[in-house]
Amino acid sequence: MSTSNSSNRQEKLSSVKLAVVQYGILLMVLALAGGLWRLQVLGAENFRQLAEANRIRKEPIMAPRGKLFDRENRLIVDNYPSVTCFLVREQSHNVDADLPLIARGLNLDLDQLRATLKRYQSSPGYQPIPIKQDITADEQAFIAAHRNELPELETIDVERRLYPRDGFAAHLIGYVGEVSEDDLNNPRFAFYEPGDVVGKAGVEETYDALLRGQDGSRDVIVDSHGREVGYLRTQHAIPGQDLRLTIDNDLQRAAELALGDRNGAIVAMDPRNGEILAMVSRPSFDPNEFAVKINRAEWNKLVTDPDHPLMNKAIQAQLAPGSTFKILMSVAGLQEGIAQNMHIVCNGGWGPYGFFHHCDEKHGPVDIHNAIPYSCDTFYYMLGDKLGIDRIVKYATEFGFGQKTGIDLPGEQAGLMPSPDWLLKNFHHRWYPDETLDVAIGQGAIEVTPIQLARAISGIASGGHLVRPHVVFPDELPPDFRKALIDSFPGSGTAYVPIDPQNWITITDGMAQVTEPGMFHTAGSAHLEGIDFAGKTGTAQVMSHEALSHAEKGRSSYPNTWFVGVTPRRDPELVVAVLWQNGEFSFYPARIGAKVVEAYVNKQRRLAKNLPPEKAPAPVEMGAVWSEPDAHGGPGDGSGAKLQGGSFLVANGQLAAEGGLKTRSQASQKQEAASRQPAAAGRSGRSALMAQTQSSTGKVP
Repeated sequence: MSTSNSSNRQEKLSSVKLAVVQYGILLMVLALAGGLWRLQVLGAENFRQLAEANRIRKEPIMAPRGKLFDRENRLIVDNYPSVTCFLVREQSHNVDADLPLIARGLNLDLDQLRATLKRYQSSPGYQPIPIKQDITADEQAFIAAHRNELPELETIDVERRLYPRDGFAAHLIGYVGEVSEDDLNNPRFAFYEPGDVVGKAGVEETYDALLRGQDGSRDVIVDSHGREVGYLRTQHAIPGQDLRLTIDNDLQRAAELALGDRNGAIVAMDPRNGEILAMVSRPSFDPNEFAVKINRAEWNKLVTDPDHPLMNKAIQAQLAPGSTFKILMSVAGLQEGIAQNMHIVCNGGWGPYGFFHHCDEKHGPVDIHNAIPYSCDTFYYMLGDKLGIDRIVKYATEFGFGQKTGIDLPGEQAGLMPSPDWLLKNFHHRWYPDETLDVAIGQGAIEVTPIQLARAISGIASGGHLVRPHVVFPDELPPDFRKALIDSFPGSGTAYVPIDPQNWITITDGMAQVTEPGMFHTAGSAHLEGIDFAGKTGTAQVMSHEALSHAEKGRSSYPNTWFVGVTPRRDPELVVAVLWQNGEFSFYPARIGAKVVEAYVNKQRRLAKNLPPEKAPAPVEMGAVWSEPDAHGGPGDGSGAKLQGGSFLVANGQLAAEGGLKTRSQASQKQEAASRQPAAAGRSGRSALMAQTQSSTGKVP
């Protein structure tokens, strides 16, 4: 019995083991089949692409950036053909071992090359690394000669930026450079990759999305050593969009020549539509240095320069406007019915609150009609005191002070319009009436930019119509981009502030007198004959009178000087704002502005074939000396001849001046009379010595 039970258990146990083994084998087969199905069916496409990648390399084709033209379709920024060297990390051999040879052959610093590769450690292995741009013909020959030793080196043709010489319109145009690590962390650069070239300033930055185009690629077949053996397909690059700027090359050049090497800025704008016709900032820089890759020494020199050559001072310099602010004060005073009735006597200043505020001159009787051309501080101290800071801030805000204009350039600054609330929030003390007097003449805490000032003053001269400045024609832009641009560059934009017509006439006539010769007129030396030219000068001290008296004399202590001019005086078609930092006297920037206005007007007249008649060349005053025989002289020896002299005017080779003709005629008559006398006839005849000379005085002794 027991023997039978034991055998049954053994049989049962054996069948269980068999079943376990069978099911185990079945599961293994199923798993293997599933894996094969996943690899061969589900992942077939993926592995096919990986297999293709083993023999196909994708090379980028860089899209050329769009070109920039001026308003008359004259080329400003172009591209030139260049070659860039890339390092491809897909090769099987050790790239690090080749770096010393690569550095020597391409004239690179070895440590800098290693730092470049380190930057790209986190990027995909198939992504080529740009290691040198704009390589020379010798460096291209090195790469070709070491193709077998250095298969990781590849070259591609690119089009590099070519900017105007001498920094022409550099701050307006901007420059391009390789996208930085900080840029890549910015959501704006979400679709960019290391090595991409992007706009870094000016138009290049604002309109980068349109200018950069879309890169293409080329699929290259390579062998096991990475050598090219053929091509599969090419996706052509889409060039960037060309843009037409609002600037006028002729006026831009005139503005740059007028400002010269002076530290400052010029803005020339059409007040009717906001088109920037010229924009200059000094000192400048050469954008071509950035087109390849600026070296560290040059970069450090630019960023440490105390005059800030990379700053676009036309939209970023925030300085006290000085007396140019008096135009805004005149609007506020007249609109509030105060300035019309003000008749004061300027004795050199005013000090009602215990501190004497100086005026540059003792102007005597002053009213609103001569307060602007005189630029009388005393008048505006009193006007500011009557208006009060709240009303001054109200009008200043309406005309855009303390706000960005919304110009389509990066980095615009808002300036500052101080107020009691601002003072309490930032310095925790209340506003004193004495501080209003400083603001009333454009001093104190108030700060403006040249573009702000140009917009505000031209808006006043236009009867209250203010515009949004811009440097690219809006009709050049896609509608979506145009809308996004307005959202990206908020500012005071286009606005209308009503000005009473009589007040408008009073202010613009006062601005016109500023540029007329006259006693106390601050810009009489900038007068332009035959051109309706109006404006306002401004001088803003960089330190107080007391500090100036103790400071060492030097240009850094000179005041900042301004001029804002319009032509014509009412409903102008051009406004020019000039800033000369540490310029000392305000009539200097007025003369600079006059040169820009004159260049603009002359061009418009030339285009309209309406040039004034050329002035006839001034007659040249000539001198002459001659000998005249004397009736009492000795016979034949000429000892009695007298030396005569005279002057006359010659125009176009003719004797033109009546006085000169008379002098010559009288001398001839005397000589003829003498020759008729027998005694005189044989002595000297009519020997004459003529010497005609042109001199500054036209006189002959």
